[in-house]
Amino acid sequence: MADGGTWEITAGPAIVPEGYTFKDREQRLLDWAHVDGRMREAKNYWVASTRPDGRPHVAPTWAIWHENLLYFDGSPETRRMQNIAANPNIAVHLEDGVKAVIVEGVARSAGVPSRELAVTLAGLYSAKYAEDGYSPTPDTWERGGLYVMEPTLAVAWTEFGVDMTRWRVRRNG
Repeated sequence: MADGGTWEITAGPAIVPEGYTFKDREQRLLDWAHVDGRMREAKNYWVASTRPDGRPHVAPTWAIWHENLLYFDGSPETRRMQNIAANPNIAVHLEDGVKAVIVEGVARSAGVPSRELAVTLAGLYSAKYAEDGYSPTPDTWERGGLYVMEPTLAVAWTEFGVDMTRWRVRRNG
């Protein structure tokens, strides 16, 4: 999945109902670097998926944000992965609701990653989660179990009513 291509990321104000912005404050937009940094640094990601019968499901997971993609792993037998197999559209929310970052996208099995990507992801996972007991090796995903979400939309703010920003995200190539 980390096979190149460029990203088209377009920012604009979040689409919110009347009264959700402070008219007496100068409105501003956040830069995509804000989302990129918060997603890279986060430890826990709340993944919202939809069960095959339409009911919602939310679960926290550990993940790696790398080159505008969210990688996470787990057994295909988990509720989250079964949901993704039936409907790949998911939303991911970081734990902070005051300075929120929400990313929507399409998830799928990443298959067996290239050796280069496996080494990179294993290193990133270990740097982030080793103290919690998780240090995968590059061979961890040789039989599958690695998933990737390609973002399509993101919303974030650091000051509700002032800098609520919405990005359309699309990968070219």
